[in-house]
Amino acid sequence: MSMKIEIQNVSGFDSLPKDEFIIKWAEQALDEKHKEAEITLRIVEEEEGQTLNKEWRGKDSATNVLSFPVGEVIEQAPNLLGDIVICAPIVELEAKQQRKNSEAHWAHLIIHGILHLQGYDHISDEDANVMETKEVNILKNIGFANPYETESE
Repeated sequence: MSMKIEIQNVSGFDSLPKDEFIIKWAEQALDEKHKEAEITLRIVEEEEGQTLNKEWRGKDSATNVLSFPVGEVIEQAPNLLGDIVICAPIVELEAKQQRKNSEAHWAHLIIHGILHLQGYDHISDEDANVMETKEVNILKNIGFANPYETESE
């Protein structure tokens, strides 16, 4: 058995990464104990992203990625890890503003969200270093550059 990911695109964007790439990136982000995880990835437009960010984080703006970990094992769905919501317009805008390859930015945010589902966070500097190092290593393994290094102009 392997990971299961349900991809829901309600964003209206049709220039998203291919499902097979999303699946590959998600699989790479899973720790050994979560290799059979069940995840929902919902790709939304700004209005839904803003609504969710306001409701769950108290911030009245859309954000690039939100993670909703299950947090505990559910008997009826023992492999359910949680949900990730990605706001397509924000991801595309950030990629342009930061002069990043769009596909690389999508990969980074999907990996970032899945790491959150597994309990990683970036609240403290120490935790942020652990999470960012893991992100950089996963991205390197799939052929993408370090997203935290900026190219000099």
